[in-house]
Order: sequence, then C-alpha cells, then structure tokens
Amino acid sequence: MRHLVLGSSGQIGAHLIHYLRNQGEEVLEFDILNEDYQDLRESNNPLLESYMEHSDMVYFLAFDVGGAKYLERYQDSYDFMMNNMRIMTNTFDLLSKYNLPFMFASSQMSEMSYSTYGVLKSLGERLTKSLGGLVVRFWNVYGYETDEEKSHVITDFIKMAKYEGEINMRTNGEESRQFLYADDACECLYKLSQQYPLVSRMKDLHITSFKWSTINEVADIVDVLSSCKINRADREDQTQQNAMNEPSKDILEYWKPKIKLEEGITKLYNLY
Repeated sequence: MRHLVLGSSGQIGAHLIHYLRNQGEEVLEFDILNEDYQDLRESNNPLLESYMEHSDMVYFLAFDVGGAKYLERYQDSYDFMMNNMRIMTNTFDLLSKYNLPFMFASSQMSEMSYSTYGVLKSLGERLTKSLGGLVVRFWNVYGYETDEEKSHVITDFIKMAKYEGEINMRTNGEESRQFLYADDACECLYKLSQQYPLVSRMKDLHITSFKWSTINEVADIVDVLSSCKINRADREDQTQQNAMNEPSKDILEYWKPKIKLEEGITKLYNLY
C-alpha cells in the first residue's frame, strides 16, 4: 500500500512514518514543517492533489493543536479556529473528490462541548462519517516532540527533569488521563489500515491504554528516572476540567495496547 500521512512531522505522524517504513510500506509525507508549500491551509495545492490521487490510504493527522498549555492559550482565538477550518475544508474536499480510504484523527475531547478544540474535532468526525471514512479518537498519545510551544505534559516533565533538575507543574496534578505511547498508537493505525473495509463504521474506535493515571503519577515516574525536584501548583486542570469519560472498547476487536506507562516514559526519557 501507498500511505499518505498528513501531519507527518507531528507527534503521532513522525512515529507513524517510521513505523510504516519498518513494515516495508511506501509512505508519502505532507507537513508544513517539511516545506512551506506543504500547508494544508492553502487551497488548490497541486502536490497534495497528486499525492491524494496516487494514495491507497490517507491518515488525516494534521491539525493546529498542542498540549494543555497551547490549547488554553490559543483554542478560542480566531486564528486557531480558522486554521483548523481551512485544514479540514481543503483536505475533506480532496478526500471526497478521489473517494479515498482514510482515517481522521479525533480526540476524546470531541465530546467536550465547552472546548473549541473539541467542537472542531466533533465537526471533523461528522465530515468523516459522511464520506465513509474511519474516525479514530486518540487519548493523550505521547512520544518524541520538537515543538516546545505545542509539547504535551510527559515531554515537558522529561525535559524539565533532565535539563533543569526540577519539574514545575501547571496544576496540582490530581487530574487523571489515559496515556498511550506513540508506537502503540501507530501499530493500531496500521492494523486498521489492513482491515479497513471490514471495520464497522458503527464502531467507536478509541485508541487508548484503558488505564487512568494522574499527572502526579507521571511526575513520580519521571522522578524515579532523574531524581528531580517536583513543584506542584495550586490550580486545578482547566483544559479538560477533570472530565473522565470512559472510552469505548470496540477497538479491542482489532488491537490491544502493549506498552505500560512506566515503559513508555522510560523509552521517551532515553530519546531526549
């Protein structure tokens, strides 16, 4: 198969292209971080149209998004909303034109109507379903990141511990998340691509570890690796407002997570 990864330099995308190539698959990359002309916000892109026309599977991972600190700062801004609207408009237009098999990377936050990011992802889900694509909801996937402004909590903690000797938390750490290492997420996407015609569009495909962990537990794991100081803040989480919606387990028919949180954090720690 020829796989087109939109958002190939992002957190999941970078892991995915590496994973797919290790499986012997042909991969096409498209990301504004590669070249300015690979900007999904710009319409009538001849390179994108050529890639779409000659692809067997498309992974729609591209979005203007980041971790909690990025969302709190930008998700209600005009630019954030319009960037993602333009990305979706241009991409879905071509997916419709060429009637391509594709997966849209959504989030568990798509059910959180108070979140602008969640509302945008919910719209993307509806567009995906209208075209017969697969919606996959990621739950706090973590992996190697290079953009510090958009980085997520585990990356932030590791970098602070390794290079500053202390972790300065943005919250009191009592909020819980379901964390999944990026390699597990990539294996799931690949398995879905191999079974794409057989996967029921009625399934709710939540890609997660199915294990709740607090931010304090994450900090403690990093502390074991680095013997750092942990400074907890007084404020509660504002991004997900302590929501703990339970994920659907439909995905377990096709894939099961393997990498435990301690193992994944250790792997990532050693990459920095």
